[in-house]
Amino acid sequence: MLNQTVKTLAGFVVSAGLFSGAAFAGGHGAQAEVLHWWTSGGEAAALKVLKDDFAKNGGEWKDMPVAGGGGDAAMQTLKARVVAGDPPTAAQIKGPSIQAWDDEGVVGPPYHVDEVAKAENWDSLLSSQVANHMKCDGFTKYCAAPVNIHRIDWFWANKKVLDANGISMPTSWDEFNAAARKLQSAGIIPLAHGSQPWQDATVFEAVALGIGGNDFYKKVFVDADMSAMSSPTMIKVFDQMRTLKGFTDEGSPGRDWNVATGMVMEGKAAFQIMGDWAKGEFTNAGMKPGIDFYCLPTPSDHGYLYNVDSFIFYSMDGQSKIKGQKLLGSLMMGKNFQKVFNLYKGSIPARLDVPMDEFDMCAKGSAADLNYSAMTGGLQPSFAHGMTLSLATKGAIQDVVTEHFNSNMSSKEAAKRMADAVQDTL
Repeated sequence: MLNQTVKTLAGFVVSAGLFSGAAFAGGHGAQAEVLHWWTSGGEAAALKVLKDDFAKNGGEWKDMPVAGGGGDAAMQTLKARVVAGDPPTAAQIKGPSIQAWDDEGVVGPPYHVDEVAKAENWDSLLSSQVANHMKCDGFTKYCAAPVNIHRIDWFWANKKVLDANGISMPTSWDEFNAAARKLQSAGIIPLAHGSQPWQDATVFEAVALGIGGNDFYKKVFVDADMSAMSSPTMIKVFDQMRTLKGFTDEGSPGRDWNVATGMVMEGKAAFQIMGDWAKGEFTNAGMKPGIDFYCLPTPSDHGYLYNVDSFIFYSMDGQSKIKGQKLLGSLMMGKNFQKVFNLYKGSIPARLDVPMDEFDMCAKGSAADLNYSAMTGGLQPSFAHGMTLSLATKGAIQDVVTEHFNSNMSSKEAAKRMADAVQDTL
C-alpha cells in the first residue's frame, strides 16, 4: 500500500513519449459538477484554465467550491454527498483517500476514466509513484487524474525586508532562528503563520524532515513507528515548533494561509513556511522570484515533501456525466493544460514530458530537487496534505501538534501523546 511504503520515483528522470492527442474528442452534452477547495486568488486563476478548457470543448461546468485551504471542510462536504448517494462528477482529493473510497464501492467498476488513460497511455506520461496514487482496483485501473506536484517544504520571504536587515535565506534551522530573532528585535514579524490545524501540521512535517532526516520522517509518517514518534529526536522537533511559535504574531490563530502569504507580500512579515501554492499568490500579484521575493526549501538533507493534487471520478449514472468525467480526465492530463495550470498554481506538472522553459526559478529548482531526491531516498509523501497514513492517523498526529503549538504542553509530553494517539488508530 502507498501509505505503508514509499516507492522509488526514478521514473521522474526518464523522459516520456510525446502526447498523442485526446482520446475523448469533443464534449458536446458533457456535464460536470466539480467539488474543490481552490478559492484563493492564485488557485482560482489556475482552476479557471480547466473551466475554460471544459467550456471550449462543449462541456457544461457546475462549480462547487468549499472554502478552506487544507480541504478538511471540502472532505466533510464530499463525505455527506457520497453517503447520500449523490457524489459530484469529480472531486479534488489526494493520496490513500482515493483507494479508501474505492474500497467503499462508490468509485467503480466500471472505471470510466481508465478508458481515457489507456487510450492516451497515461502510464508513459506519469512516474510510477504518481500513477499508483491515481489507481483503484488493486492499483490496476485509473480512477483519478493528477494535475500537478506540489512541494510542501518551502520558505517564502520578502526580499526587501531581508535585504534591509542584512539577512540571507537560511540553510539551517539555527540560521533561521538567528534571523528571526534579529527581525523580531527590529520590530518585524519573523514568521507569518495561520494557526489552523493543517497549517500547523505543514510546518511540523517540514521541521521533522529537517531535524530528524529522511529515514526518521519515513519511520514516523509512512511506517507509523511508535518508537520514532516518542523518541528524543521527536522531542527536538517539538522544541523547534515551540521556538517557531515565539516568532509568530498574536493574530496567528485561525488565520487563512493566503492572508499569511499576503503579510509576507506586503512586508508586514518576513517569512512563511508553506507549500508552493503560496507562490501562486505572489505571481498572481505580479511579483517575481529573486526580485520581489525569495524561495528556498526548508533545511533538510535533500528531502522533498510532495503532494499531488488530483480529482477522483465516482461511479455515475447518465451518459452526460460519464462523458463529463472522460472529458475532464483527458483535459486534466493535456500537455498544454498541465503547463498553463501549473504556471498559475505555483506547482510543477505531473506529466513527465512538459518542458520547464517557461517556469520560474522556484519551479525549475523544485523539479531538479525532486529528481535528485527521488534517486537518493529523500522523496517523501506529505502527511499533512493527505499523501500518507489513514485519515484517522493523520488526524491523531495533527490534533497533538496543534494542541502543543497553542499551549504550554512540554515537548516530551507532546511526543508521548502523539505516539499514544496514533496507537489508538492502528
